[in-house]
Amino acid sequence: MAGGAAQPGAELLNFAQFRDSSAQRLAYGYGARSLRELRAREFGRLAGTVYLDHAGATLFSQSQLTSFTKDLVENVYGNPHSQNVSSKLTHDTVEQVRYRILAHFHTSPDDYSVIFTAGCTAALKLVAEAFPWVSPGPESSGSRFCYLTDSHTSVVGMRKVTMAMNVTSIPVRPEDLWSAEKLATATSNPNCRLPHLFCYPAQSNFSGTRYPLSWIGEVKSGRMCPVSVPGKWFVLLDAASHVSTSPLDLSVHQADFVPLSFYKIFGFPTGLGALLVNNRTAPLLRKTYFGGGTAAAYLAGEDFYVPRQSVVERFEDGTISFLDVIALKHGFDALERLTGGMENIKQHTFTLAQYTYTALAALRYPNGAPVVQIYSDSEFSSPEVQGPIINFNVLDDSGNIIGYSEVDKMASLYNIHLRTGCFCNTGACQRHLGISNEMVKKHHQAGHICGDNVDLVDGQPTGSVRISFGYMSTLEDAQAFLRFIIATRLRPSDGQHLLQATPGEAAVPRAESEVQSAVPATMDRCSPSPQEDAPTGSQVWNDLPTAVDAVALHPPLPEATRTQQTPSEQAAGVPEGGLGPHVVTNLYLYPIKSCAAFEVTKWPLGKQGLLYDRSWMVVNHNGICLSQKQEPRLCLIQPFIDLQQRIMVIKAKGMEPIEVPLEENSERAQICQSKVCADRVNTYDCGEKISSWLSKFFGRPCHLIKQSSNFQRNARKKHSKGTTFRIGSQGTGTRDYPCVHQNQPVKWTYRATCSRPESGVVSLCQTVATVPPRSAGPMCGLQDNPEEAEAGFQPAASPLLKRSASALHV
Repeated sequence: MAGGAAQPGAELLNFAQFRDSSAQRLAYGYGARSLRELRAREFGRLAGTVYLDHAGATLFSQSQLTSFTKDLVENVYGNPHSQNVSSKLTHDTVEQVRYRILAHFHTSPDDYSVIFTAGCTAALKLVAEAFPWVSPGPESSGSRFCYLTDSHTSVVGMRKVTMAMNVTSIPVRPEDLWSAEKLATATSNPNCRLPHLFCYPAQSNFSGTRYPLSWIGEVKSGRMCPVSVPGKWFVLLDAASHVSTSPLDLSVHQADFVPLSFYKIFGFPTGLGALLVNNRTAPLLRKTYFGGGTAAAYLAGEDFYVPRQSVVERFEDGTISFLDVIALKHGFDALERLTGGMENIKQHTFTLAQYTYTALAALRYPNGAPVVQIYSDSEFSSPEVQGPIINFNVLDDSGNIIGYSEVDKMASLYNIHLRTGCFCNTGACQRHLGISNEMVKKHHQAGHICGDNVDLVDGQPTGSVRISFGYMSTLEDAQAFLRFIIATRLRPSDGQHLLQATPGEAAVPRAESEVQSAVPATMDRCSPSPQEDAPTGSQVWNDLPTAVDAVALHPPLPEATRTQQTPSEQAAGVPEGGLGPHVVTNLYLYPIKSCAAFEVTKWPLGKQGLLYDRSWMVVNHNGICLSQKQEPRLCLIQPFIDLQQRIMVIKAKGMEPIEVPLEENSERAQICQSKVCADRVNTYDCGEKISSWLSKFFGRPCHLIKQSSNFQRNARKKHSKGTTFRIGSQGTGTRDYPCVHQNQPVKWTYRATCSRPESGVVSLCQTVATVPPRSAGPMCGLQDNPEEAEAGFQPAASPLLKRSASALHV
């Protein structure tokens, strides 16, 4: 923030001093290999971006992809089930990759087999279905399926398979295992061979806690048992999160089953994983379905089937994704060449995590209150107990949690990519956030589901924020994130711009937020007109209403004749009727989504709001709608609409103006479908001429598309109650116009009356609820016969309108 004095505790932790003060040697980078050069050469697409979601998916290097595509264009790879030359090449290459995978985990085909799957989840499902479960009976208590509560959803989901076989599933808390480890008392009967399965993650995908790999041997030997039952314990080690940044030695820690996903390690290919099966355990696995390539012999007309001998051939149904398997070879090569191996990655990523954790934990408000609450079972003392994941919630200076959705939206303004929610790990989320089972059920009854943006229910958090580092992460990434927290929490809220990052860093807020929050129009430096933007400064954290009550996320519509105050008005003690007149002096519409505004003094209302408002959008070569988050230069595109000539003129600096017709030629327009704001709309391409113009301006292929004028969207979605615009003559009643706010809590709604009944001019007179101010238009807005809006009317004051009393952009 220019000119804003930092509060005490807002300075960045000096990295050199941090390393010098550490009790252990902290490695950063990869020796003589320059990390800066690596980023520029291999990850140039990250310029201006801070990517901190490596636990979700790490990124592939450019040389990895180049090497792979070169391999594909220089060789012919056929179906490995065929017998021709190209198929033999595929088969041999795939087998070589299997050896490479086993070598990466310090083992060999003598001890383990590699079964390729569609990912870690598919590998877990395979184990659940093939494990030799024993149902309880007169002579047996039956098998047990035990799993650590700090497990991914895909592990917990295995219990549905065991439930169908009447096998008991038992969740085990980490505290119970740590206690059992200390006791280390043998409770198993060596003569009982009843099979049980214990699953736990090598690393928590929620907090980064690394659980002891020694548990594998302890549990298998019977020295430590998850539950006290007679039988033989097998161990499934969920290694997906752990192996993304750390080595795993299966010659020492010989788990029976090790599922993993390769994109967590290399970034590419996605949709490919493996189950590493201990060869001593493999003969116990049972299989019912058989697919192509798994049969030694079978009959179509008789129940005769003989499986192939090897466990790999029995369990890889159909043709494997052999080109993706071949891509793994290039992933291993690139990883070794760029970093020198997983041990180096482990040390590098831990150093970044420990530094960020230390700096984050030290941040304090002027009153001494912490800025964040970190969820961890370690103090980031060593990479043996902690991975490069930091999970936290941001607090205000009173200790109240700020919802993760607000943090995510603010981070997006800085082009910081992180993850929020419960991360497919409800057990860890409950444990660290203190969420009871009843609270989870209550939140669901209130409408909250996994993955949505409802971050607070009755003031209680439903999730948290997670950042994670990968092998290409840099100190600049960590410091850009820390600057973001400092700028938004510890800088004075005086309306000035947030702290700007140093050149080359990405912690600069974007011009357009698209955060779907109740925010006023703000002036952007690219244009004198308001941008579809969010306010900068820490004030916004307290203005984004993502919290809800548990009673209902979507309250019923107010009666048409009833005047209601917003929660903000009620909380502020605003009397009904407002605080006095405010004059709306400007009226703006945005013909092209995310581009500059077009100012008018009055404008007709169409079937979907202000006529032609957000009717067009710019899409990339894949047809994906661009926002200013992905393309900040959209704010430089200035559209002007001439209703008499039925054209839109588009201007931009350094470009000749170009005209686009307002309506499509129904005979020539090619209708396609696009997705905007989670809804499907019919659109058509505006032609090659404007496409070439946009592509030249942005330096990449782009198209302009327009919503088809005869397409009607469903304005009401499931779980969305809708709110109303009230428009009509003064003193003669109202008409209701639904305002779309799909799958999100209501935020703004205006009640409007005609200030000049004889002309039908619309006036806004009071805010009665809350939806985004940009919710009029083809994507969200009015639905009725055309009327006309005009600047110069006087809406009653409200706390929300007060923030932007001088301009209106609906």
